[in-house]
Amino acid sequence: MSRRISRNSLAWLMLAALLAVVGSACSGSDRAAAPDCPDDALTCPASGSSAAPSAGPSTSAGETTGSPAASPSPTGKPTATTGTSGASEKPAAKNACASPSACGFPDARTTGPRIPLKPHKTGYMAVRKNGLVIRGWDITGSLDIYANDVTVIDTRITSDSWWGINLRPGYSGLRILHTTITAVPGKGPDNGGVDYAVSNMGTSSIEVGWCDVSVFGDALAMGQGNLHDNYVHDIAPFINKGGEWQHTNAVISSGGNTGHLIIRHNTLLNPTSLKQGASGSIGLFADTGVVRNVTVDHNWIAGGAYALYGGDTGATGITVTNNVFSTQYHPASGGYGTVAHWNAGGAGNVWRNNRMSDGRPVQPEPAS
Repeated sequence: MSRRISRNSLAWLMLAALLAVVGSACSGSDRAAAPDCPDDALTCPASGSSAAPSAGPSTSAGETTGSPAASPSPTGKPTATTGTSGASEKPAAKNACASPSACGFPDARTTGPRIPLKPHKTGYMAVRKNGLVIRGWDITGSLDIYANDVTVIDTRITSDSWWGINLRPGYSGLRILHTTITAVPGKGPDNGGVDYAVSNMGTSSIEVGWCDVSVFGDALAMGQGNLHDNYVHDIAPFINKGGEWQHTNAVISSGGNTGHLIIRHNTLLNPTSLKQGASGSIGLFADTGVVRNVTVDHNWIAGGAYALYGGDTGATGITVTNNVFSTQYHPASGGYGTVAHWNAGGAGNVWRNNRMSDGRPVQPEPAS
């Protein structure tokens, strides 16, 4: 009798162990485990990161490819007009995404500093030392870069200046990684507003990756650079010194760029209302020259008057692929529509595999 009980107990133990293993293998959470990342690493891809090109989600969103076209004179900033554009009216649950994190896009958990920070009340700080690495600082102030190969990593910046970080013309090699960049509403120099989280005044490329960016009117402003794995959110509207609502964008390029602008695997949110200056989530504007050589790939995009301004009639070399346009603020992603001023006939322009967060394919209306 005792031997039978012993065997039964052993069988139950083995069954319990097997169930524990199966349960462990099948269990999961809404966030994939973050990869190992040493504190001294410059870069640390978050789970689901795609700093390199991504094949993106599979969907029948269609493709348009531009043909060689003449480049007219630069035009002014597009003015949003009423009416919807872009998304198909036919609903499609396939490939739907409820939130950025549900589909592997960056959020507060995958961006910002990875180490404890030490307070540094720098105020406005001009950086003039080549190769300087700023790491582990909690900065109250702003950085104005007059040097080459500066790295800002695992840092927090709370700005009350015109920008969080600015690169001056004639300098190169700036990298901003795993950093939180924010501001205090009402404390900035532009009638209380703060204009730019990261500003690139020059013609060299800069890298901004795995950063948590909020509050600024135009968060990431540059003609050339590598913007990847960032979380841009909670843009704060304000009335500027000119007495008008500041036009807000998560990413903005004003044209005339000399290099390549890469916007890849970011969460780009512009919740600003149409009455308070909403412009775009991504704004490619021909304000200072023709827009050219821009890659917009595998991003979560939401908000603005139009979610994406595509560069206007002279734009060339613009590829927009594998992006999800979210309906979290507006049914068409932007208040007036999904996409505006897309130059379908521009040389090297490609539109492929873009969809709404509810699964509908997106096709742009042509620039007028």
